[in-house]
Amino acid sequence: MNTEEITFDELENKINLLRIRMIYTGKSKGLTHPDTIKYSQQLDGYLNQYHGLQSYQQLAN
Repeated sequence: MNTEEITFDELENKINLLRIRMIYTGKSKGLTHPDTIKYSQQLDGYLNQYHGLQSYQQLAN
């Protein structure tokens, strides 16, 4: 995962687009298809990054 600085809005957009892609792929190819799993894992990474940013900002305030 990239460690470049990213805004909450950019990260939320990536999360939402990837979530849509994962759901579409899961419905069309199945939940255990490698593409669905790949998108799910990517989504997990973005969600972890998002929650990490939230925690960091809460500590900074």
